[in-house]
Amino acid sequence: MNYIEELTDELLLFYNGFASWESSVIRSSDLSVSEAHALEALRQHGTMNMKSLASKLGVATGTTTVTVDRLEAKNYARRTSTKKDRRVNLISLTEKGRKAFAEHHRFHLKLTEKMIACLKEEEVKQLLEIIKKINREIF
Repeated sequence: MNYIEELTDELLLFYNGFASWESSVIRSSDLSVSEAHALEALRQHGTMNMKSLASKLGVATGTTTVTVDRLEAKNYARRTSTKKDRRVNLISLTEKGRKAFAEHHRFHLKLTEKMIACLKEEEVKQLLEIIKKINREIF
């Protein structure tokens, strides 16, 4: 097996493990994975319109509309129309949404701590720089 095949296998193993872990964390709440990701985007980037949120999530606007509908129904997010153009809705987190994000983020931090526990400090720094480089170049 060449290194590209081996790296692909390891990345798939990592992705599947991460997705499984995240699903188990989400199951303990009333959020879906897509709803949790929307909360993360709103917390990280602040209030935004539907198109911007869809772009941050990498999904179609229609998909985001359904997700925001659910978040609004559960009181995690709210839509407010702009005075300039009432057709434009800005989506923001409610207090409940900010708390849900904080709880979910704590799980992410614990997982990251667990992942890097087997690495030396220099390896953690290298991993961080490699991931940043990949994110800049690809995403």
